[in-house]
Amino acid sequence: MTQKLLAPDLTKQALESRKLILEMITKAGSGHPGGSLSAIDILTTLFFNEMNLDPKNPTWSERDRFILSKGHGVPALYATQAYRGYYDPKATLTLRELGSVFQGHPDRVRLPAVEASTGSLGQGLSVAIGIALAARLDKKSYRTYCLIGDGETQEGQIWEAALCAGNYKLSNLCVFLDANKFQIDGSTKDVMDIEPIGDKFKAFKWNVLEIDGHNIEAILGALKKARDEKEKPTMIVAHTIKGKGVSFMEGDNQWHGKSPTEEQLKKALEELKGAH
Repeated sequence: MTQKLLAPDLTKQALESRKLILEMITKAGSGHPGGSLSAIDILTTLFFNEMNLDPKNPTWSERDRFILSKGHGVPALYATQAYRGYYDPKATLTLRELGSVFQGHPDRVRLPAVEASTGSLGQGLSVAIGIALAARLDKKSYRTYCLIGDGETQEGQIWEAALCAGNYKLSNLCVFLDANKFQIDGSTKDVMDIEPIGDKFKAFKWNVLEIDGHNIEAILGALKKARDEKEKPTMIVAHTIKGKGVSFMEGDNQWHGKSPTEEQLKKALEELKGAH
């Protein structure tokens, strides 16, 4: 792994990824900017500081694994992996084009750097658990990371998986909950309230941490605590803002699955440029 980025540089990198996310979704004319922008600080910290990986050898057997369970947030993954060296960032601007490897949800068959084809909500955590169990059985030291959405936690499969991970004491598993408080149909509170979400995972024998999901230092601190935990899987409840970084998108659920216009893109990029 190359030298790890420290917090100030992670913040700058996340800013660049935000720009690329908006550019690719605007060019595609469709996509999910809100949940991609809410998760990008987490993904940036994982790929540029936490995870042991080799972009030149994406299937390296000793790599740490990352599963994007909320597959519609894949622009964040593409941007992160592109800047990390897996692909040319300009190539991601073919997002959602017919024949492009950069589809609207992660495609493991087309992209070896993607650990699992996801998008059917609720399934990614189960995949991550299988990988974590495989590491234990194979006596491997790699860790498995997973990102789930808060609307996604309404799926029953999430809770079957949570029960399994707690039962098997999968301390090599670390999961982030991107708690941006919205899903496609509205606020999670109005659709199907998931609170108190931390207490639920604690009851399922997880090590639960709650942080500001846009505070890089908080993300780094939580990841260290997760590594230090030797008896339980870790759930990091990351409180985030949907559309984070763009004033007219923040907390506005119309940006769950809506592409910016060229004019809106220009305005958003100007804001992000001013954030340096």
